[in-house]
Amino acid sequence: MSTTASDPLAALGALPGVADAVDSVRKAVDRVYGHRVMRRRSNEVTAEAALRGARGSAALSGADWNLEEVRRRTDFSGDDEAQVIGAALRLTAEAGQLLSIWRQSPLRVLARLHLVAAGGAAPDDAVGRPRLAGESVDEPLVEAPLPDADEVAGRLEGLSGLILSGTSAPALVTAAVVHGELLALRPFGSCNGLVARTAERIVLVGSGLDPKSICPAEVGHAEQGRAAYIAAFEGYLSGTPEGMAAWIAHCGRSVELGVRESTAVCEALQRGAA
Repeated sequence: MSTTASDPLAALGALPGVADAVDSVRKAVDRVYGHRVMRRRSNEVTAEAALRGARGSAALSGADWNLEEVRRRTDFSGDDEAQVIGAALRLTAEAGQLLSIWRQSPLRVLARLHLVAAGGAAPDDAVGRPRLAGESVDEPLVEAPLPDADEVAGRLEGLSGLILSGTSAPALVTAAVVHGELLALRPFGSCNGLVARTAERIVLVGSGLDPKSICPAEVGHAEQGRAAYIAAFEGYLSGTPEGMAAWIAHCGRSVELGVRESTAVCEALQRGAA
């Protein structure tokens, strides 16, 4: 996020190719919101999108379970993969309760998300707060150099300030930056990927782009695969205009794939098959 513009997020929105990604996402979202099923059964679509989004986010964190297994299971206290699935489901359920708080205190929301995700899986004094100097991070998907605790604290404050000060940037741009910055910082000892993707969802919903939370970007991130996810994230880490644009476009494509998933749900509901 190294830009000198007075509105750094809006400056990212002006990068080559980003406007096209934003426009494509907006059109896709409008199409699914215009589906006739959304007039009568939007709550069912929202619930299904939440389940599928949680499954997708968990898959990126190493727990790639079949959707029906996630739907069927009630106890997620078993092995590591089960705990990841449980954490993703809890985060999805919690996200909708935090929209108003996000606009006032993003850091408070991030702390709450980590608390919800970690559950009893982390030492009590490490849950719900950014890591301290010398504390390790369990995030096997991301192998980029880990910023130290002081840098994490400063950049979290900077991210919070950007959100609180407001921006004219499209929701996709803001969501992608929040997601990418949290992955880059890995501010917590665990569950950073899950928290980052949930924060992306909160921005997309809270911005009004996806107010009913029926366009799960997590589905699209998982569908594009872990290798593509990391390759796009490396673009974010580079800080170059090309890399940032590639990451935003990747996030946009993920939203579009989430739209496709929910459109299929709408079609199934219309046929009476779901």
